[in-house]
Amino acid sequence: QVQLEESGGGLAQAGGSLRLSCAASGGTFSSYAMAWFRQNPGKEREFVAVMRWSGGDTFYADSVKGRFTISRDNAKNTVFLQMNNLKPEDTAVYYCAADVNPRYGSSWWSTCSLSYEYDYWGQGTQVTVSS
Repeated sequence: QVQLEESGGGLAQAGGSLRLSCAASGGTFSSYAMAWFRQNPGKEREFVAVMRWSGGDTFYADSVKGRFTISRDNAKNTVFLQMNNLKPEDTAVYYCAADVNPRYGSSWWSTCSLSYEYDYWGQGTQVTVSS
């Protein structure tokens, strides 16, 4: 059973930085795609970023492009989300997600921002950005 555990959330000021971590266990992560989503109460879960573990290809939501960076530590089975130049609108609960069998090619990249592509989710970590 794949388990995902997020950490690193907290309070930051606008313009500041935070780094989220997602520790993964119970699976063979070399073939997975790992993503970050975020959600506020009463709103739909929003895609943030994704990385295919093999090859390291990435894709970002327009709202975070140039400010957020997704990366991984193979030895620790951990995915990170470095968040710089934070804005109050980045406030949300951030979730880590895993697609254990991502398709190859453009068809997957066209749907990788959709939550139904992902098989496992963490419990989430709160990020609050004050103005």
